[in-house]
Amino acid sequence: MSKVGNKEIIIPEEVKVVIDGNEIKVIGPKGQLELELELGISVEKKDNILKVSRKNDSRRMRSMHGLTRSLIANMIRGVTEGFEKGLELEGTGYRVKLDGKILEFSLGFSHPVRVEPPKGIEFEVESQTAFKVKGIDKGLVGQTAAKIRAIKPPEPYKGKGIRYKGEMVKKKPGKAAKAEAEG
Repeated sequence: MSKVGNKEIIIPEEVKVVIDGNEIKVIGPKGQLELELELGISVEKKDNILKVSRKNDSRRMRSMHGLTRSLIANMIRGVTEGFEKGLELEGTGYRVKLDGKILEFSLGFSHPVRVEPPKGIEFEVESQTAFKVKGIDKGLVGQTAAKIRAIKPPEPYKGKGIRYKGEMVKKKPGKAAKAEAEG
């Protein structure tokens, strides 16, 4: 029995859920999301409660049961509250600014790096070294943040680069520190 898959999902008043065959649509104040269900997974709606069930107990169905329930719960949370991921820049001269909807980075390269948001994503710059990725689709917010971080990930010697808010970068000792320890 899937502990996650068996939990009921409570639908808030402002959210509308439409189940059409193996497709589910969630419509809320912030937008609309769709999900195509795996064959063998079914969703039943009674009043303002959704219940996810599976056809059989195969390994694949058990794993898809919990996943589907989590995806639907995230869709409902996304269209009501939305999701955001905070990132920050660490390094001398590293800056970020918003040019219309496009993020423009100064990361020590010979040119500025510009990042255009995918459909459904917004950027918010808090300061010259901190910004947020916002949207209603949890997977797309995380993927966009990961792509931005991949432009200049934190390096292990000085910790310079783009990192998630609160991310701890374990620093390595440099050549000088190693030579002192050995000598």
